[in-house]
Amino acid sequence: MVSRVARRPGRRRSLMYTLVAVVVLGAVLAVTSDYVRAAAKEAVRATPEQHDSGALASLHPAVRGYVSAVDERDTEALVAVFASDAVVTDTGREFRGHDEIRAWADDEVIGGRLTVLEQTPGADGAARVLLRFDPDGPLLGFRATYTFDVRDDRIHRVSMAYA
Repeated sequence: MVSRVARRPGRRRSLMYTLVAVVVLGAVLAVTSDYVRAAAKEAVRATPEQHDSGALASLHPAVRGYVSAVDERDTEALVAVFASDAVVTDTGREFRGHDEIRAWADDEVIGGRLTVLEQTPGADGAARVLLRFDPDGPLLGFRATYTFDVRDDRIHRVSMAYA
């Protein structure tokens, strides 16, 4: 009696080639992702361990409140600096209102570490802040530019992009 494998030698090889192709494709996609590029670029830079005191002091109080909330691992304090209809755009993903911002912060921000590197003030309550974010867990840290739109002492919009 002939075994199934013996009758279909190409099937096993085809499965192996498919598996190798999936692994190679996954590796290529991982290496080309924005996060991986940002983390790799950051790995070769020296980054201060402390906030730049001048940049931190020059931040709008609501933005300083955001930084302090991350430092203190306080989700409710972070949510409190946002307007009720605020929008967070985190590398293309949008989170609207306190409930979505709270869930995003709990999942991706609180527990991580921010280091304010520099701040560029803008017009009408806008500010660009260069910082390093080190997420909690196995992911590597990266630099990012956060652009804050602050009105009425609350953050109305913040957009985040890898630097």
